[in-house]
Amino acid sequence: MSEKRDTRRGLLMGTAALAGETLAETGAARRVASAKGQFHFLRGIAPYSSGAVAMAGVEVVHATLDPAPGWRRGFAIVDRHLKESGRPPQALCGVELRSPKPFSFAGFIAFNQGYIRALDERGLLEDGLNPVARTNVAPEIGPPPEVALYGFSYTAPAEGARRTFVVAGAGELAGERLDAGDIVRRGDLSQAGLASKAAHVLTLMDQRLAGLGVGWGDATAVDVYTVHNIFHLLRRLLLPRLGPAARHGVRWHFARPPIEEIEFEMDVRGSARELVLAG
Repeated sequence: MSEKRDTRRGLLMGTAALAGETLAETGAARRVASAKGQFHFLRGIAPYSSGAVAMAGVEVVHATLDPAPGWRRGFAIVDRHLKESGRPPQALCGVELRSPKPFSFAGFIAFNQGYIRALDERGLLEDGLNPVARTNVAPEIGPPPEVALYGFSYTAPAEGARRTFVVAGAGELAGERLDAGDIVRRGDLSQAGLASKAAHVLTLMDQRLAGLGVGWGDATAVDVYTVHNIFHLLRRLLLPRLGPAARHGVRWHFARPPIEEIEFEMDVRGSARELVLAG
């Protein structure tokens, strides 16, 4: 019990100091095994990992909750689904949240403290590390009244050689600290500014895919989250950079990234099974 309290205390302290967390993909993006969950994950920061890839003999299954319930009730639905599927809680490897509006940096830290407690209560932490990838965005139209759990990913037994994975959402933050001063082209909403933001995020996606040992050819869904016009980016930047994944198109969500002043976010996944569950 003492060891578990120490792990929880250390993780929550790390969340409280989130503004000082490293965001660099090199070094931090090391693959770590989750034996119980049967996946490898990339070390991220306290609230989420940078991505997860299934081990041999299992696949990453993606599920959407419709309608999306409040995140705490959503976790109860996830718990029930995993139990009914014969999977341990640790099989959860990805979460997608929808927020009423973007957080301030301080508000983001405060929310994450409760979120990490929920993961810890389910025994999901791996030696103090968070293995669960996450995307959290704020729909511009019809936002939820509270933070909602829109979807999740988990591992399940499977046959076949396809590599399945989930890459966490990332916005245009550069440098090694979660700080507004590290926003790429901060406040620049010109076409050139948005192109720079998108190019930076694409590079993060490249790095995370490589860290997981997969590539764009393994992707089945590419999501973009922004309220700004991306038409000029599709032909010149986004689709060419996606390579073979471009055959699946791009899903543009009219939503803002989770923190104020960040304007462009992406995530990627590769899955053979997509479910829709009652929320």
